[in-house]
Amino acid sequence: MKAGAHVCCIVLILLVVAGSAEGQAVISAKSGLINYVEGEVTLDGQQVEVKLNSVTQLKPSQVLKTGAGRAEVLLSPGVFLRAGEDSSLKLLSDEIVNTRLEMLEGSIIVECVELPKDGSVTVLYKDATVVLGKKGLYRVDAEPAALRVYDGEATVRQGEQSQTIKKGWLLPLDGLLAAEKFDTKTGDALLRWARRRAEYIAMANPAAARMAWRDRQGFGSAVSSIWVYNPYLGMYTFVPRTGMYRSYWGYDYWSPGEVRVLYYPRVYRAPSSSAGWSRTGGAMSSRGYEGVPRTAAGTSGVAASSAPRASEPSAGSVSVPRGTGSAGARRR
Repeated sequence: MKAGAHVCCIVLILLVVAGSAEGQAVISAKSGLINYVEGEVTLDGQQVEVKLNSVTQLKPSQVLKTGAGRAEVLLSPGVFLRAGEDSSLKLLSDEIVNTRLEMLEGSIIVECVELPKDGSVTVLYKDATVVLGKKGLYRVDAEPAALRVYDGEATVRQGEQSQTIKKGWLLPLDGLLAAEKFDTKTGDALLRWARRRAEYIAMANPAAARMAWRDRQGFGSAVSSIWVYNPYLGMYTFVPRTGMYRSYWGYDYWSPGEVRVLYYPRVYRAPSSSAGWSRTGGAMSSRGYEGVPRTAAGTSGVAASSAPRASEPSAGSVSVPRGTGSAGARRR
């Protein structure tokens, strides 16, 4: 699929809560949604306030600046930009398949859980052009100027030189393009904060993916990955179109088709002639652990914490080997 056609296929879904958990679908196809801020964060000099009943969009040529604060910006579905303290950036292009921005100062971390087909994210800093073309985790710092690739692959052009930087390599943006290895396990406050934000957003995914499945006439029928607002946790989350994606930090993002296994696990009924199969009303999910009886609505009737522990199987339970935990999904 060509990039121009792909733009028409991608929908960014924003649910504006209006007194109910269902909300209202608002369709957009632009990068730059400001999803979260803390502390001092301004947009063209005006303090940014993220509210439940409104959408704050970073538009081309606008400058987002943090003082004693941090900000999270959603680019194409599955791509998160997180700016640290005393940082500023300008959005150059809000196209989903080719988002371009300029980092003016400070530090940013870009997490790519999924990129659009034939798409990329481009970060400019002074005379350096950094093109992120694969899923992964990237960091660009101004002082000292450098690119760190925690996972993935980036192409850097500076002057007449060009170089591809892969996982575990650091490239000073000093014009020499001399890469060196770095310890990906060593982090700082910004990296730890970025991980916490990734965890929160992944926690919001299952309920949002379930809403996408239930509303197939609305955003559940989207032909590409989407952003969906989770009204229970008050944040936008990433919902892939198909399969299941795993972030750099190991957090899972379920698609509407795959998330059903969490809410409606497969049922295994005991054959009358099978010794050891005494459970007839329980359920066992394809993730390899035992579930609980369903209610009339088809959902779990008790909290997950009340289920038997793996080390303490219930009488007559069936031992099922644990797999990868993908629940039959195609993890990307």
